[in-house]
Amino acid sequence: MFYGIIIRMYYAPKEHGPPHIHVYYQNKTAVINISNCEITSGNLAARQIRLVSAWIEIHRDELYADWNLCQNGKKTL
Repeated sequence: MFYGIIIRMYYAPKEHGPPHIHVYYQNKTAVINISNCEITSGNLAARQIRLVSAWIEIHRDELYADWNLCQNGKKTL
C-alpha cells in the first residue's frame, strides 16, 4: 500500500494469465498487466496509473517471482 493505493496479487493456483496485479484506490479498481503496465479491466485516475506504473517498474522482478510462486501453489512473503 502506498499513497492510499492498495496492490494485491491473488493467491490462486492457475490464476488466469497474463501475470497481473489488482489495484484498489478509493472506489476505483483495476487489473494491470505486469509486463506492460496496461489496464486490462477497470479504471483509475491518471495520477494513480502513473504511480502504479512507476511502482511496477521498480518491483517487476519481484512481481514475476511472486506470480510464479502463486502459480505453483506457494504463498508469497
